[in-house]
Amino acid sequence: MSTLLSNHVNGSKGAGVADMAVEGASIDSAGPFDRAKALSAFKLGDTAFYWITRACAISVLLILGGIILSLIVGAWPAIAEYGLSFLTTQRWAPAADPPVLGALGPIYGTLITSIIAMVIAIPVGLGIAIFLTELCPIWLRRPIGLAIELLAGIPSIIYGMWGFFVLGPFLANHFQPLMISLFDGVPVLGTIFAGPPSYLSLFNAALILAIMVLPFITAISVDVFKTVPPVLKEAAYGLGCTTWEVVRNVVIPYTRVGVIGGIMLGLGRALGETMAVTFIIGNSFRIQSSVFAPGTTISAAIASEFAESDGLHQSGLILLGLLLFVLTFFVLAAARLMLMRLEMKAGK
Repeated sequence: MSTLLSNHVNGSKGAGVADMAVEGASIDSAGPFDRAKALSAFKLGDTAFYWITRACAISVLLILGGIILSLIVGAWPAIAEYGLSFLTTQRWAPAADPPVLGALGPIYGTLITSIIAMVIAIPVGLGIAIFLTELCPIWLRRPIGLAIELLAGIPSIIYGMWGFFVLGPFLANHFQPLMISLFDGVPVLGTIFAGPPSYLSLFNAALILAIMVLPFITAISVDVFKTVPPVLKEAAYGLGCTTWEVVRNVVIPYTRVGVIGGIMLGLGRALGETMAVTFIIGNSFRIQSSVFAPGTTISAAIASEFAESDGLHQSGLILLGLLLFVLTFFVLAAARLMLMRLEMKAGK
C-alpha cells in the first residue's frame, strides 16, 4: 500500500515538474517577444508623457507672452500720445478735448493702500501665527484655524460690501474723528491724519486689504513655524530663554525665508485687489496727503471706467493695467532676489 502511495506521489511530482517545464519553455519562447513589446510600450508612454508635460510648460510661457503682447498693443496709442508724462501727470480727464490722462493718482493710491495694509497685517499675522504655534491651548487652536481659513475663503465683493455699509460708517463716526483730534497740530502726522472724516477713503481701503491678506500671512507663517526642529526650541528653553526670546532668536531666524515669502504673497494680493477696494476707496484721482481722503488704485480705476471707455481713454486704462503688471512683477522679482540672498547667507 505504501509502495503504491509512494509511486502515486512520485508520479504526481513528475507530472507537475513536466508541466512546469513545459510552461517554462513556453514562457521562455514567448519572453523575448513580450519583453520587446513591453519596452516599446513603455518608451512610447514616456515619450508621450515628456511631450505633454513640455507642451503644458510651454503653454504657460505662451499665455504670459500673449498677455504682455496684448497689453502693449492695446496701450500703444496712449504710450505714443503721452509718453513718460503719463506717469507724472495727476489729472485724469478723459472727456476733455483733447483727453488728459495721468496715472500718478492711481499709482499713488495703489502704493499707499498696499503699504498701510502690510504695516497692519504683518505684525497681526505674525502674532497670530506665534500664538497658534507656541502659546495657544490645544482646544482653541482648531477654532482659530477654521476662522482664518474662513477669512481666506470669503469673496472680495463681500469684504467690499461690509466695508461700505459697516466698516466705513464706523470709522468715519468714531475712529477718524479721534485720530484727527489726537494729531491736530502735530507736524507730519497732523497732515497724514487730517480731516474731514469720510466713509470712502484710502485708510478704509487699506484696512479692508489688511483683513484680506491677513489669512495668507498667518497660514504660511504657521506652516513654516511648524518646521522648526523641536530640539532647537527645547535647547533654548533649557538655557532659560523665555518664549519671546525663543521666537526672536530661534523661530524667526530659522523660518525667515518662508515668512518673507508669505508676506510677498500677501503684498501681491493687496496690489491687485479690485472689487473690495472699488467699493470703499472713493474713486478720486486727486492726490491728497491725508489717508482719510478718497483716492483710487490702478485696479479700481480700471474696473470703474473700462465699460464706458473707448479710443484713447480705453488705451489709457490698458496702459494702467500694463503698469500694474510691471509693478507686480518688480515686487515679486525683488522678493525672489531677497529670498535668494537670505538662502545664500544661511548657506554660508
